[in-house]
Amino acid sequence: MKLYPVVVRFHPCRCYLKPLKTLKKRIYLQSILASIVLFGLTSCSAIIQGLYGIKNSRTVDERTILRYSEKYAIPAADSYELEPSYISFLSSLNNVRYAEQSKNHYQPLQALYYDKEGQLKSFQVNCFAGGFPNLKWDRNETFTTFPPKNQAPIDSIVLLDTQLKYLKPLSQTKLHSADGYDYIVIVYWSRFMGRQSKRLIRYVQENSKLASTKKVKVLYANTDNIFGGQ
Repeated sequence: MKLYPVVVRFHPCRCYLKPLKTLKKRIYLQSILASIVLFGLTSCSAIIQGLYGIKNSRTVDERTILRYSEKYAIPAADSYELEPSYISFLSSLNNVRYAEQSKNHYQPLQALYYDKEGQLKSFQVNCFAGGFPNLKWDRNETFTTFPPKNQAPIDSIVLLDTQLKYLKPLSQTKLHSADGYDYIVIVYWSRFMGRQSKRLIRYVQENSKLASTKKVKVLYANTDNIFGGQ
């Protein structure tokens, strides 16, 4: 029987596990093996990835980020890149105590809603959304209220000040202070997640219109260079 090489591809309904040492490294390897069992040959995996509109991951320059920002209706003044050192920060957390929480914060698609005290109040993550061929961000009418109903478990390992520390402004970014806002929303998006990124951004933007009595600022963090460099 002829054997074919297997390429593990991204799946938006799966939680990605960062390749860390010891316990997390074992979990990461187990995740890869599970992906191989579930998706089989490369051709099958490529079809699933294509149906979700996901592209192959690669590193990108600022020009590419800005081009896709415009395509996805992201204001250039609010566009950032997530620093790769953010992964080192997640890796530095207790491997046992915070394994699940850090895994959630490692995902390519996220919407994090922080209140004026810098506390996480609503957390939306790709692997909790489900759905095919598009992620169901509004499952159970999650986005019918502001802030949205909790989808992923709330934690306190990444407060707003920490998030802002790892947001790298682009050349057209207008720097904002969190002071004076009732909520700061940070959206993780990428070129490689294709229309799934675009749909999450649209949900967040439409949801923010429900906050008629609150002052809200949405910031957009591109994650292509986090996943493209692996």
